[in-house]
Amino acid sequence: MLESMVNTQIQMTIYNLLQSLMEKAQSGNQTNTQTTGDYQGYQQSSFADIIESVSSKYGVDPSLVGALIKNESNFNSNAESYAGAQGLMQLMPSTANSLGVTNSFDPVQNIEGGVKYLSNLLDMYNGDVSLALAAYNAGPGAVNKYQGIPPYQETQTYVNRVLSTYSSAG
Repeated sequence: MLESMVNTQIQMTIYNLLQSLMEKAQSGNQTNTQTTGDYQGYQQSSFADIIESVSSKYGVDPSLVGALIKNESNFNSNAESYAGAQGLMQLMPSTANSLGVTNSFDPVQNIEGGVKYLSNLLDMYNGDVSLALAAYNAGPGAVNKYQGIPPYQETQTYVNRVLSTYSSAG
C-alpha cells in the first residue's frame, strides 16, 4: 500500500515537472499556440466559433471550456502529453474513442468530444464545476472514491488553475 502511494506521488511529481517544462517551452515559442495575444478568454482564440457552437449544444459555459483548453493545451491543437492525451482538450485515446472522436488532433472533433465529456461530468456532479474538473483530470473513479476532489497535488493544482483562468475570463 505504502509503495503504491509512493509510486503515485513520484508519478505525479514527474507529471508536474513535465507539465511545467511544456508550459515554459510553449510560452517561449508562441508560434506553436493558436492564440492571438494574451489570454483574456476563449474569445481570443482562433477556435472561438467552435467553442461557442459546441458549448451551446451541450449547455456548457464557453468561458469554462476556454479556461479548460487554456490549461490543458494552451490552445495548441497538436498538443500531446507524455501520458498520451491529445489535442486541445487533451483527450486520452480511450476517452476520445468512447466519445466518437476519430481524430483527436482535429479541433472540431476534439472540442466536440471534450465538451460532451465535460457536460456529462457536470451532470454527474450536479453542476459542481470543481468536481467536474477534478473528474476531467483524475477520472470520475477518483472523485467518487474520495467523495470530492482527490488528494492528488496535480489534480488540486489543476482545478485551482482552471477555476482561476475561468474567473478571469469573464
